Amino acid sequence: MRFVDEATIKVTAGHGGRGAVGFRREKFIPFGGPDGGDGGKGADVYLEGVEGINTLADFRFNRAFKGPHGQPGGSADCTGAGGEDLIVPVPIGTVVTDIDTQEELGDVTQAGQRLLVAKGGKGGWGNARFKSSTNRTPRKAMPGLPGEKRDLRLEMKVMADVGLLGLPNAGKSTLIRAVSAAKPKVADYPFTTLHPNLGVVRVGEHRSFVMADIPGLIEGAADGAGLGIQFLKHLQRTGVLLHLIDIAPPDPAADPVRDARAIAAELKKFNANLAQKERWLILNKIDQLPAGDADKLCKDIVRRLRWKGRVFRISGLAHQGTEELCQAIMVRLEEIAV
Repeated sequence: MRFVDEATIKVTAGHGGRGAVGFRREKFIPFGGPDGGDGGKGADVYLEGVEGINTLADFRFNRAFKGPHGQPGGSADCTGAGGEDLIVPVPIGTVVTDIDTQEELGDVTQAGQRLLVAKGGKGGWGNARFKSSTNRTPRKAMPGLPGEKRDLRLEMKVMADVGLLGLPNAGKSTLIRAVSAAKPKVADYPFTTLHPNLGVVRVGEHRSFVMADIPGLIEGAADGAGLGIQFLKHLQRTGVLLHLIDIAPPDPAADPVRDARAIAAELKKFNANLAQKERWLILNKIDQLPAGDADKLCKDIVRRLRWKGRVFRISGLAHQGTEELCQAIMVRLEEIAV
């Protein structure tokens, strides 16, 4: 699978440099006193969001990152050079968790944003720091402190405004192809989509949103069946979910209402908060039936589901109703952003 959305890495910050033991020795200054400088600070390790990286695949091969150590202190009160901070590029939308403590360290959501994940050790004191009225010639210096070590779990969550939800072959990939420049694979067999696809939908000058096509869910997904459950986390950032229903499934025994309820149940089982997210009902493939039959069937589906939210009738293949849907989505996203 080309899309990798989880990885584990080990990060180690640099150790602080050792402090120096030194004494000032110059002509005509026989008792110059201690002048050993402090050691340099060890390098910090940061994760930085970078545009153009779409997966965590690079971390399958390179899992260990170590910052350089600080340099030892020198004579004449010279502090050692600090280690140069280590910057590790990650995709935008990466959530970082400490594996040992299960603490969420942060969420990289913007290009250029840096997240400190391991702090470098402080440099040790040189002997000049230990001079006192009772100890004029200290011969003591401190080693630098060790840098932090952490085992991290990186989890990428797609940054999308709108997420598509539904059974395999509900028409999600066809819809995103119809309204954006994204070209996911479309075929007449289940699980055509194997990884999330993103498309930018433009609805006017300087007005656009990002739509995510997620692999289809099936009943029992929360227990490991199918593929979609692996990617439901990518819907957690979205503002609106579009629940696509195929009103003309190829299987005569299929019941769109039963399938819709099963998907809603899997959604709730996976994450209660995700189940509460705003969800619109999209009745797709209306071009597959005569207009009168399609209208009757759509009304029956809405009635049986007791749907109280917004409903749209579209055909992604024939581009029917897609423009009106995108305009409505844009307006709603602007309302949410206020």
